[in-house]
Amino acid sequence: QLQLVESGGGLVQFGGSLRLSCAASGFTFSYYGMSWYRQAPGKERELVATIVGTGRTTNYADSVKGRFTISRDNAKNTVYLQMNSLKPEDTAVYLCYARWGVNVYWGQGTQVTVSS
Repeated sequence: QLQLVESGGGLVQFGGSLRLSCAASGFTFSYYGMSWYRQAPGKERELVATIVGTGRTTNYADSVKGRFTISRDNAKNTVYLQMNSLKPEDTAVYLCYARWGVNVYWGQGTQVTVSS
């Protein structure tokens, strides 16, 4: 059964860190580019970071460059988002996204709340 299950969200103070995980199952994980999106209340969904199947190439939104790091472990079928120097404006539901050609899957999301 195909699944993307996020974990690692929570409440953190300004300047703190969190590590999100997204565990994948039901498809050939290494074929898929993986991304993290986020959606804050009343705002559009925003692409945060992307990593290709091999893990060799990553891209980041300008708002998180230098603070967030996306990585993946294809042996564990898991993608990670290390978030440092968190700010209140990073508060959102963070969603895992998998894409290979026309095949697209979303996770349910994990809440990240940064207090000031």
